[in-house]
Amino acid sequence: MKEATSKTASQARSRRVNVRTPDVMERVQAEVAEHYRSEVVDKLRSRHEGLTIGNTTVRLTKQFGFCYGVERAIDLAYATRNVFADNDVYLIGEIIHNQEVNRQLAEMGVCPLPGDSAVDEIEKLGPDDVVIVPAFGADTPTMKKIQERGCHVIDTTCGDVMSVWKRVRKYAKDGRTSIIHGKSSHEETRATASRAEGKDGKGNYLVILTLDECDYVCDYIRSGKGDKVAFLKRFTGGYSADFDPDLHLSRIGVANQTTMLKSETEEMQRRLEVAICDRDEALGKSEKDNFQVFDTICGATQERQDALFEMLENQPDVLFVVGGYNSSNTSHLVEIGEKELPTFFIREADCLKSLEEVLHFDLHQREEVSSYSEVLLGDDPVVVGITAGASCPNNLIEDTILKVFKLRGIDGDLVRSSS
Repeated sequence: MKEATSKTASQARSRRVNVRTPDVMERVQAEVAEHYRSEVVDKLRSRHEGLTIGNTTVRLTKQFGFCYGVERAIDLAYATRNVFADNDVYLIGEIIHNQEVNRQLAEMGVCPLPGDSAVDEIEKLGPDDVVIVPAFGADTPTMKKIQERGCHVIDTTCGDVMSVWKRVRKYAKDGRTSIIHGKSSHEETRATASRAEGKDGKGNYLVILTLDECDYVCDYIRSGKGDKVAFLKRFTGGYSADFDPDLHLSRIGVANQTTMLKSETEEMQRRLEVAICDRDEALGKSEKDNFQVFDTICGATQERQDALFEMLENQPDVLFVVGGYNSSNTSHLVEIGEKELPTFFIREADCLKSLEEVLHFDLHQREEVSSYSEVLLGDDPVVVGITAGASCPNNLIEDTILKVFKLRGIDGDLVRSSS
């Protein structure tokens, strides 16, 4: 990282680079396969009845693990390191929410920039530096600062995320407030919110996470006005700078963080539409344009949720969900599972300490806890379900499969030969 002169910085413009040339991608695909591929998972993927050895059965959902957008982002990051072997390469935050993938990139010399808090670090960048934009995208102020430094930019933003950006930009252009279902602290939601401000920066947005928050907003909409101070305090950090609930809830458009729980997003959309209609009818208005919504749930997120629902129709005895604890789409798989059966959210196979101890992330306590599943104890037959979020590599899924069998007294070589 070489600090650019003021003159260079003022004249600089970032440069987009195509790193996916055939010769580079041949090397990249070999590296990615070496790091993340699993023959056990590849074989087990097509066996919907699962793998049974002795009294232990392991079943995978039909859809799990890396989606196309994640695979593309990883390929681009690896290709960047190949093409710019002698340059300093930086990554805004994390490429995806998985510790194993980010660890591999760090070992390859890709240095993280801490997202929108990296103002001082970005100021040190120069034209020879390379910046990778993660799959979630990055907020517009951060991208503008990087552009001003004149760096090479490799943008891995998922196409589904960019579709949401297109939608909220249109809302801003039409004078409509974007209601974004998501986590206000999540990188993707911050990036989407910045686009909801529009090209002129005058657009407005409000981020809501839960159905309780949605009901609060709906009540405010119906009343027309309420306790504005209390409203703004409740949603601190989740709305645009000039947002005024008394003004900016009159015309709304709904969007979402692409990795949210589909059923919850749809319910929020329904409740908000009803609230707008109730208010307009009470005011004697016949306008039909005060509410808009478009489906912006990621297809891969939906497929993985649907696949888990399908598995639960023939319910296993216990479910392990593998993925990063900060992965939104993975946490929603856990929410689905824990309503039906004992469910453990684990980072990796090492979380399965023994038959008596499982380290897992408790979504309600928001921390890793230690507990155990009585299901795995004893000699009775057991069916173990395994799924993984869209950012989890197959090698971590394989490790989990092997660890489950190992804890049940079954050797890994037998699993590999049987699968």
